[in-house]
Amino acid sequence: MTFQPGEVSQLLQQWRAGDPHAADQVVEAVYGELRRIARGMMRGERAAHTLQPTALIHEAYVRVCRDEPVDLASKASFLKLMAVQMKRHLIDHARRRGAEKRGGGMAHEEIGSVEPAASERDDTGEAFLSRLDGALEKLAAEHPRVAEIIRLRFVADLSIEETARALGMGSGTVKRDFAFGRAWLIRELGTPS
Repeated sequence: MTFQPGEVSQLLQQWRAGDPHAADQVVEAVYGELRRIARGMMRGERAAHTLQPTALIHEAYVRVCRDEPVDLASKASFLKLMAVQMKRHLIDHARRRGAEKRGGGMAHEEIGSVEPAASERDDTGEAFLSRLDGALEKLAAEHPRVAEIIRLRFVADLSIEETARALGMGSGTVKRDFAFGRAWLIRELGTPS
C-alpha cells in the first residue's frame, strides 16, 4: 500500500481518536524508515547479537501501541518515539545479558569499590551502550536540547537537516549543539570513539 504525504498525520489523528487499526497503518506507512533506523542501531552491536532489526521494530511497536493511543502530531514524532523505544529495548537486552554473565540472580558479595581503569573496562557492545545511556541521561539533565539532538542524530539516525526540521530549528543551531554534545560525551565517556 502506498501512502501519500500527510496521510501519516491523519492516521495518527485517527489512532488518537480511538481507531485501533490506525496504529497498524502508521507502522506500515513508515516501516521502511523504521527498518533503516533499526539497522543503524544494530550496526553498533556485537556481531553475534541475538536481536534482529525486525525484532527491535516489533518490540517498539508493542511498547508504543499496546496501551492508550499516544498524542503525536507528525510522522517525525512517531519515528522519534519508536527509535527511543528500540534503543530502550537494546539497553534492557544488554542489561539482562550483563546480569546473566555476572551470575544472574545469585547473591553477590562486595569485594570493595575499586573502579577499573578505562583501558580495563569491558567497552564492547552492551557495557558501552549502558555507559552511553547513563551519559545521555546526565547530558539531558544538564542540556536537554543538546541531548535531544544527539538522540535524533544517533538513535533515530536523522541527518542534520532532518533533525532541524523535526525540532523546528535551524541547521546551524543543530550543527553547533551536535558538536558540543559530541565533545561532551567524549569527555564524559573518556573515549575518542
